[in-house]
Amino acid sequence: MKSHLECIPCFLRQALQAARFVTEDEKVHESVLRAVLCDVSEMDLRDSPPVMSRLIARRVHKYTGCSDPYLEVKRHFNQYVLDLLPRYREMVEKAEDPLQLAVRLAIAGNVIDFGPFSRVDEAKIEAAIMDALRDPLDTRALAELREAIQSAGAILYLTDNAGEIVFDRLLIEQMPREKVAVAVKGGPTLNDAMRADAEMVGLGELVEVLDNGSDAPGTMLDLCSEAFRKRFHAADLVIAKGQANYETLSEISANLFFLLKVKCPVIAEDMGTPLGSMVVQRNQAERRDVA
Repeated sequence: MKSHLECIPCFLRQALQAARFVTEDEKVHESVLRAVLCDVSEMDLRDSPPVMSRLIARRVHKYTGCSDPYLEVKRHFNQYVLDLLPRYREMVEKAEDPLQLAVRLAIAGNVIDFGPFSRVDEAKIEAAIMDALRDPLDTRALAELREAIQSAGAILYLTDNAGEIVFDRLLIEQMPREKVAVAVKGGPTLNDAMRADAEMVGLGELVEVLDNGSDAPGTMLDLCSEAFRKRFHAADLVIAKGQANYETLSEISANLFFLLKVKCPVIAEDMGTPLGSMVVQRNQAERRDVA
């Protein structure tokens, strides 16, 4: 997916937000913004938004000396959602359709995202969960996902954000775990989950955890490690969480399902779904190949 002019204000907000997480020095904030403004002025709009987000993270590191501005945010939300886990695991276990409820909760967790949002708090998460329990979900796509999970020999689950990965646990617990491998980021970017986050929430106790070798949002295959690319292409089914994975993988031909909360008007238009909706969608590139 290409970038749009509407993405530019979001890039600037991301840069300022990350710089402010690290320091209160307004001169540093100004230096970061000026550098990012220069980068944006020269960007190729044919690139996906995560290309610029990756560059923003590097600018913030250069001017603040901090490689992971969201470290404490990630730890906070990991622990917050871990504290909720027993309650929602019990709900899933008692549900008439445990897989559907687990999918809903995994998508609800996608609201813990400092890419499109300036602020995420506990009230926003609780509201997202309540919405997820009652909002419409594409039942046909869910049935396709259910069948794909049952028939796949190897499943690769691409995570998105810290905190959110606790809800991902509930969905993974409904899958044949011996077939599942979970991928996290290989380096810090926004509040995306890394190996330390996966360990903190116990994902490694359930399934194999690997990193993709990249510090870019989403999954930019050309920047991922060779080992990860082999696992990606060998998987019978890829489940990709979040908007950045959609932005970077929507044109990749694979048996791939996107699970996300639509938090951005540009994504809403590209996916053909209303802003705020919960999405289970098989990638369009695969549909074209099948046709």
